[in-house]
Amino acid sequence: MTPEPRKRLAIVASFSGQGGVERMLVHLIQGFCDQGYAVDLLLVRARSAVLDQLPAEVRRVPLAPGHTLLATVALARWLRRERPPVLLAVKDRAGRAAVMARALARTETRLVLRLGTHLSAALSGRSRLQRWLRLLPIRLLYPGIERIIAVSGGVAEDSARITRRSRSQIRVIRNPVITPALADLAAAPCPHPWLDERASIPTLIGAGRLQRQKDFPTLLRAFRLVRRQRDCRLIILGEGRGRSALESLAQSLDLRLGADGDLELPGFQSNPYCWLARADLFVLSSAWEGSPNVLTEALALGIPAVATDCPSGPRELLADGRFGALVPVGDSEALAAAILQTLAAPLSANRLQQAVADYTQAASASAYLHAMGLETGPPR
Repeated sequence: MTPEPRKRLAIVASFSGQGGVERMLVHLIQGFCDQGYAVDLLLVRARSAVLDQLPAEVRRVPLAPGHTLLATVALARWLRRERPPVLLAVKDRAGRAAVMARALARTETRLVLRLGTHLSAALSGRSRLQRWLRLLPIRLLYPGIERIIAVSGGVAEDSARITRRSRSQIRVIRNPVITPALADLAAAPCPHPWLDERASIPTLIGAGRLQRQKDFPTLLRAFRLVRRQRDCRLIILGEGRGRSALESLAQSLDLRLGADGDLELPGFQSNPYCWLARADLFVLSSAWEGSPNVLTEALALGIPAVATDCPSGPRELLADGRFGALVPVGDSEALAAAILQTLAAPLSANRLQQAVADYTQAASASAYLHAMGLETGPPR
């Protein structure tokens, strides 16, 4: 008997780094494959080691020449030839390209856009002209998108304001953070001596790209204040353009870099979970987020956490502070106090894991399929 062909699902995205968006998309695609879908991944850019983690059966379709707007014509050709019932676009630029490509292709493909950033907060430091240039194409093109998916309630509210669309047209779906592989990755050996089970000095971990959004300078200043009251160490996982400035700030704060010091910046780690699972505390110091995946991962691994009350995501994840302290953005003294308090009286792993029960790969993939109209029953 000939097996029934798998249902196909099309996704357009740009892989240009190794951050949370790329990892979450790989998790989501794996969830779609697990639920019987064959996935066509249309790639504006394909410069990411995370692509190696895609399921082997995913069909990759490069959209030359590698720029979102210039790839619009190639996407239009593909849509005209393949005519998928729905196209999921990941991030704002891919969404705008999808709207223009569908218009060129003259197909009836439904467009669904995933938004993962609190755009108003991200634009807060820009000039009026820069904000206008960023928002104008959104307001012109987004009416052509049938459904918007936001990763948190805060992102949904912000997206409704920016796009001037009804909040009812925007659905919140939690990120597919907790995967079947998470526990095994967390149990893998960790290469750093500070995280050895016999280590007696508490180790704090921060993680993310070394850039303005993550506000690691506030974390360094808070860490210096914490060290005045108790012995501890800090590891910041991640890489980025802000490395040299962060190293200079550490030196000015008399923080010693290296395994013999009290601060480590080991760069990007392909498996951050074996580091995170052995930390005494995770600290999120961001100026803005969408839904912070690494905070979700820390809670899923039972690691206590403190976070800035940034727009948006931490307040939702930590349930207004019930599962971890929330402090004002940029307030190093408040962050230091929260760190000291949490180290002295951490919540149990079981309680922390309750906070992120909805962030599983299977539940997220099912909710996406339902939002895209590919499954008519209630999302699992």
